[in-house]
Amino acid sequence: MSLLDRIPTLSDEEVANLLANARRLAEQGDDKQQAAAAELLPALEGESNQRREARMERAKAKRAATRRATLKRAAA
Repeated sequence: MSLLDRIPTLSDEEVANLLANARRLAEQGDDKQQAAAAELLPALEGESNQRREARMERAKAKRAATRRATLKRAAA
């Protein structure tokens, strides 16, 4: 299983660390490291963005539920 195939199974922290490393190697690595980083960066950035959006949606839903509960208690 290649690293590209494993990205969806990684934790949020692992994705963030791998993305930071890939960005660093794209800038400072040797030719082989830069090529590997260039291959991984689009997939890592996409996964990171999807996870961030999902976290934001969950937080938004949680705030809305809390707001509804507060309003319901205030109306009672």
